[in-house]
Amino acid sequence: MPAPLSILIADDHPIFRRGLKQLIDGEPGYRVVAETANGEDGLRLIVELTPAIAILDAHMPKMSGLDVARAMRDRGSPSVAVFLTMYRDEEMFNAAMDAGVKGYVLKDSASTEILGCLAAVAGGKPYVTGELSHYLIKRHTGRESAPAITSGLTPAEVRVLRMIALYKTSKEIAEELHIDPRTVDNHRTNIAAKLGVRGSHALLKFAVEHRGEIA
Repeated sequence: MPAPLSILIADDHPIFRRGLKQLIDGEPGYRVVAETANGEDGLRLIVELTPAIAILDAHMPKMSGLDVARAMRDRGSPSVAVFLTMYRDEEMFNAAMDAGVKGYVLKDSASTEILGCLAAVAGGKPYVTGELSHYLIKRHTGRESAPAITSGLTPAEVRVLRMIALYKTSKEIAEELHIDPRTVDNHRTNIAAKLGVRGSHALLKFAVEHRGEIA
């Protein structure tokens, strides 16, 4: 069995940082090797420990996450930077991408997205919170794309919607994703609300009809 990937967390909110650590350490493929509340110590630990992935809060004392990412880029650090932020604006997104950040996750969806983000960047792929993915497309194409029907959904919700389109029950989805059936039901409720779908079987009908567009 391969050794777990080493993770550093730099975030000045102790409760948020603790929750993130517990979530990541609960997965067998990852291990949080260091955590800190400021960017200056974060950069020092990145240099000393060379974690596989460094999770950086956008705003921290002494050095911002953006400054740390830029320093990592300029030093040629082999650690991959993942950005956590409350900011949804394109300017901040582009600044992070220019700094070499590979993962961009909004803090209010970090609990459902961070593991997917870690898996993506560990595999050499960029990860951007779903509702901001059009920024990434615009960077690559120079133009905005038409929003997909799932553009407002989190990656976890998209996975559930895909499985609903395959006529899977909440129990089957829970077993396949290794989550509680109540979590699946919560996802169903949130998906229906975001898509404006109402009725006991309306979500299933919607998922089946739009199966080819769910991405």
